[in-house]
Amino acid sequence: MRYMLKQKIWSWGDDYVIRDAHEEPVFLVDGKVFSWGDKLSFQDMDGSELAFISQKLLTFMPKYELYRGEHLFAEIKKEWSWFKCKFTLDVPGPNDYEITGSFWDMEYEFKRSGRRVAVVSKRFWSWSDTYGVDITPREDDVAILATVVVIDLVCHDDDND
Repeated sequence: MRYMLKQKIWSWGDDYVIRDAHEEPVFLVDGKVFSWGDKLSFQDMDGSELAFISQKLLTFMPKYELYRGEHLFAEIKKEWSWFKCKFTLDVPGPNDYEITGSFWDMEYEFKRSGRRVAVVSKRFWSWSDTYGVDITPREDDVAILATVVVIDLVCHDDDND
């Protein structure tokens, strides 16, 4: 499944609309305006919350928690590395996602157990501030898209200061 996101340049409350390949809105990410750290509600277009993203404060590297209902489902972490930027989507069990590539250029991929399962790229769309997320079948679209939103926040937050 291919999704379309507009790169966050500046938005009040970190709001996103995620569209499908036909440019129809399928998800809404609603950022809380006045909070300590980023807090975002990942919703379907009817307003039902599918996940909640909460930034952990006072950590060495950026870390976010992904909740489904009241339960912590996964952690999204920026990993420290000498030579390349890397993120991890730590999900229950042994099959975490490793995310590597050029995050500033929005050209990166998700790998799970060494297999590429999602690609994020600007080449899917002709608009310069728009990028696509191509996710293979039977993967967790909500968790992957929530991670893409977090990476956008972490890598482009300095642009808004």
